[in-house]
Amino acid sequence: APPTSISVLAADTPAPFSRYQAQNFTLVCVVSGGKPAPLVYFKRDGEPIEATPLPEPPVGAGSWAPRNLLHRDLDDTKVPKSDGEPGVGNPFPTADSPRGLAAERDSVTESIPETVVSREFPRWVHMAEPIYYFRHTHAPVSDGTVEARATLTWTLNPQIDNEALFSCEVKHPALSMPMQSEVTLVAPKGPKITMTPTRAHVGDTVRILVQGFQNEVFPEPLFTWTRVGSRLLDGSAEHDGKELVLERVPAELNGSMYRCTAQNPLGSTDTHTRLIVF
Repeated sequence: APPTSISVLAADTPAPFSRYQAQNFTLVCVVSGGKPAPLVYFKRDGEPIEATPLPEPPVGAGSWAPRNLLHRDLDDTKVPKSDGEPGVGNPFPTADSPRGLAAERDSVTESIPETVVSREFPRWVHMAEPIYYFRHTHAPVSDGTVEARATLTWTLNPQIDNEALFSCEVKHPALSMPMQSEVTLVAPKGPKITMTPTRAHVGDTVRILVQGFQNEVFPEPLFTWTRVGSRLLDGSAEHDGKELVLERVPAELNGSMYRCTAQNPLGSTDTHTRLIVF
């Protein structure tokens, strides 16, 4: 019986981006419906990946996560500095608020440039070819077929891994040609934010929502909302999720600015929007 489905997903997502700490990244390929178990392997940009095999996990170990495969002693190039270097001690530096916005409240919506914070990296990310680790397991299913899982783990380098194409391919005696599924690792860029109602009045419930991006983003991003210079309406410092809901807005929120940070392990971006209350 040939495999009936194949999919590639990222383990441990959504996950934050870090400029200052190397982090492992794992792709999981799941192949179902085959009998006998298929041969599963990964390619990067069309080229087969030479990976170091990892042993089977112990029975009953639960979910397996390859933590700290490439542990390195920290040196001064790998940790945030706090000796006054601009922007270095803060993993998510943001640009100063555009000037003159307070005087531009004639328009209900304002176009505020996005702040991309994933373009500069410390020296530790300049490395040679990554070292990949591979693990292949299969489990019998009640109908007599097999579910095969293959994982590929390496230390992510956002500079060279952003926009890299990874494919999982399957060879099986019942297939005349390999079956494949592919994903492109991409940092979020250009979030599209909408606010409803478009003209908010005192007492309205306002919803600010991320509707998508200018690009296809993989893996799934993490969204964090904050209010610039103050706490959110409910008193919290930040809110996670695609949507920020402001219940029964008071007049005091007129002119308040909200920042949405969208990030995945490849990069991070900040987008701001200002609330006008009539």
